[in-house]
Amino acid sequence: MAASGPLSILLVARTKSLSKRYLEWLESPELSVNAAADPDEALALADQSYFDLVFLADHLGGKSTGPFLERLVEAFPETVVTVLSEQPSAGAAVEALHRGAFNFLPAPEGPEELLAAVKAAREHRSQRRRRAQRRRRDSVSYDVENLVGTSRAMQEVFRLIHKVAPTDSTVLILGESGTGKELVARAIHHHSPRRESPLVTVNCGAIPGELLESELFGHEKGAFTGAVRTRVGRFELAQGGTIFLDEIGDMPPLLQVKILRVLQEHAFERVGGTRTIEVDLRVLAATNQDLTSRVQDGHFREDLYYRLNVVPIEVPPLRERKSDIPLLCDFFLERLAKHKGLEHKELAPEVRERLLRYAWPGNVRELENLLERLVVLAEGGMITPEALPAKLDGEALPPDTGGDGRLTAVELPPGGLNLKSTLEQLEARLIAQALEQADGVKAQAASLLGLNRTTLVQKLKKLGEVRYRGTSGPKKKKKE
Repeated sequence: MAASGPLSILLVARTKSLSKRYLEWLESPELSVNAAADPDEALALADQSYFDLVFLADHLGGKSTGPFLERLVEAFPETVVTVLSEQPSAGAAVEALHRGAFNFLPAPEGPEELLAAVKAAREHRSQRRRRAQRRRRDSVSYDVENLVGTSRAMQEVFRLIHKVAPTDSTVLILGESGTGKELVARAIHHHSPRRESPLVTVNCGAIPGELLESELFGHEKGAFTGAVRTRVGRFELAQGGTIFLDEIGDMPPLLQVKILRVLQEHAFERVGGTRTIEVDLRVLAATNQDLTSRVQDGHFREDLYYRLNVVPIEVPPLRERKSDIPLLCDFFLERLAKHKGLEHKELAPEVRERLLRYAWPGNVRELENLLERLVVLAEGGMITPEALPAKLDGEALPPDTGGDGRLTAVELPPGGLNLKSTLEQLEARLIAQALEQADGVKAQAASLLGLNRTTLVQKLKKLGEVRYRGTSGPKKKKKE
């Protein structure tokens, strides 16, 4: 965020009385402060809201907060953490700094000391941000960080990013979960004239509907029970920059009206407020749902859909760009060795082959997580098929075909099989092969399968739903 904007702070104090005292000391229009009673609540808040600074007690409930500090720094590396200690010691300070804290200080006895700590943390964060911006400007590959691919589908995504980034147009990023929609949004912001201003991300599906309005637009003191102070919303924090509304398809209908007004008038009021706040920002949105169906079902406003869908960018699922899998594997293996200090390992040819045959319902995120698991658990410098999980290790080769295009070598196992499930798997593999041969072009893939494009798209949606139900993950509504 820009240095001139409100600073977002999270307090994790030893007692409620200390937390209350610190909140009073930090009462300022320039600061937006939240408090958590324990590490679990702090992580929950950090998952829902971005915090520039965290003030953390070194002990809570008689236990050291060192392990929590390490988790916090790893999960939110841009957040600056200052540890406040009731009984400071050189050993405790060394441990806190080793775990990633910016500073280790005696618990402040007055507001001046706490505000001085805020100033020091803010300056440190600004310096770190300027260094990161210089590194990004010097890097020619930032726009494809994690957006790795040479397939035709990904080249089209890169082309659209570079085309739309210099403009101020609203962009709707479409794609399944795990395809890299947020990375597309970050690349657009980085290449835009607003790159020096903040990019504020809000996951609309992760925040309960009753809290989302306050999160986006802020609230005035006394607006509702528990609103003990004025809170600055995400739209204000994004002033001059970009706001990224992820999973916007999950937004409640009543909030959609306010979002529409911001897009039309660049103005809103805080919850419980009457003063109109004007903002200058760019809106990027993303969803893994079919918004046209949501509009038809009455769950999403048609006028908002057209306001968001000025420039659509569709990020392809991994199964439609399998030619990128070897490149992605090399990229992630190198990054795991470089940034996580894990041993660099190679993939055996049989492993690469099975990775290419798998359907990847979790897309690039699933591939990245699987590779980390393999690097951590596999013995030696080569990852062999024995290290693969059952879902990949048990994948059978697709049936052979004769010269006339008919399938051959399809046999019934001695123990029988589930015909419906087998046919679904066979259909999924044939569609995946057709898409790979067609380099992700659906019309061409449909022709290879003797289908029209609309039928192929419908089958892809249906198969995506079937694959999800077959996983061990939580049951969710259909996501496309």
